[in-house]
Amino acid sequence: MIKAVILDDEVKGSSLLQHKLNAFADVITVERIFNDAPLALAEIQKIKPDVLFLDVEMPVMNGFQFLEALGQFEFDVIFVTAYNVYTLDALRANALDYLLKPVDPDELACALNKLVKKLASKAELVKMNVMNREGTGTRLALPTVEGIYFVKKEEIIKVEAMSNYSVFNLSNLSKIIVSKTLKEFESLLEADGFVRVNRSVIVNLHFVTRYKKGEGGSIELIDGSEVEVSASKKQFLLNRLFGS
Repeated sequence: MIKAVILDDEVKGSSLLQHKLNAFADVITVERIFNDAPLALAEIQKIKPDVLFLDVEMPVMNGFQFLEALGQFEFDVIFVTAYNVYTLDALRANALDYLLKPVDPDELACALNKLVKKLASKAELVKMNVMNREGTGTRLALPTVEGIYFVKKEEIIKVEAMSNYSVFNLSNLSKIIVSKTLKEFESLLEADGFVRVNRSVIVNLHFVTRYKKGEGGSIELIDGSEVEVSASKKQFLLNRLFGS
């Protein structure tokens, strides 16, 4: 069952959306409704929803400011708003969908269908990652909108964070964008020569060609890119590079 949370400062709007979601009670349940963004900010991570139905125009902070204040999160976001001027902002926020009030039941059904498919891909990734942890292979399963890519770990040069997505840079210079956070891949890669050198990048040490000194320093990779090393990660990185 999909767990949903609704954040809308208007009680009438949130109640109406809940009523429309009740028509899909076989696949989704509303765990909590918030009409106050600061309260939602404090409580939502405890609920661990699969999806957040998020209003845009709200007092104190709007929907985009709410996501920015939240930082990293695991759930998908479906914007529900009376205004059609935020579509591009929603895309930049990597929202799963964008629904206009009053929400059309058919459009809601399409959004939920999209969510079901995405969660199924995530479940498949979890299954493959369990296999990786058990040492049954050296590949990662990376779900994308086109399908699931199976990538050898030794072909990964680096993984970069892009909001709630991860961008895999491969040795053939191709890139794969995956709808999962960097944190979810860190534990799967750390035993195979990978190090998270700052908040946004995990690198494959086998592709490091140079270390430049500095407060944290930086490293050059075989693809010609340069990655800053945070001061807090410097010593750990050097220990891994020089085997101490």
